[in-house]
Amino acid sequence: MDMRILKCVVNGRGVQVGYDPRESLLDTLRNRMNLTSVKRGCEVGECGACTVLIDGVATDTCLYLTDWAQGKTILTVEGLQAPDGSLNPVQQAFVDEFAVQCGFCIPGIIMSAMEMLNSGKTYTRDEIRKQLSGHLCRCTGYENIVNAVQKAIDAVHGLVGVED
Repeated sequence: MDMRILKCVVNGRGVQVGYDPRESLLDTLRNRMNLTSVKRGCEVGECGACTVLIDGVATDTCLYLTDWAQGKTILTVEGLQAPDGSLNPVQQAFVDEFAVQCGFCIPGIIMSAMEMLNSGKTYTRDEIRKQLSGHLCRCTGYENIVNAVQKAIDAVHGLVGVED
């Protein structure tokens, strides 16, 4: 099979990387770009562990062919930290709210939270739960995860907590 070259922007940097045209974006990001925050979970779009932002939209990379990423802008957890190493508001909220247990699912959840944060909208707790419903957390830390997302959205938008 002939290799192709992916040209896109990943975490703010232009990249060119070879890939097999049958390859998922999950495989390209993990195996060819060493972006290990993109986790291999179910590989059928059910768990959300492989979620990244593609042109600002939370996307399961296990279902997304690398071919489709030509010219796109991709953001992974590795691209969230500020140049000085400080955490993004969503990452900091996850720390503050003790929303990380084993950590396997967290990068994907954080990327879905980033989509919400970047939308400029405010969300009720029920809306946050609905937006995160495509993510599975085996450690059952959902309440702290919802708390963290709410805290980050409220902090960025300068709001006091929004109740159910």
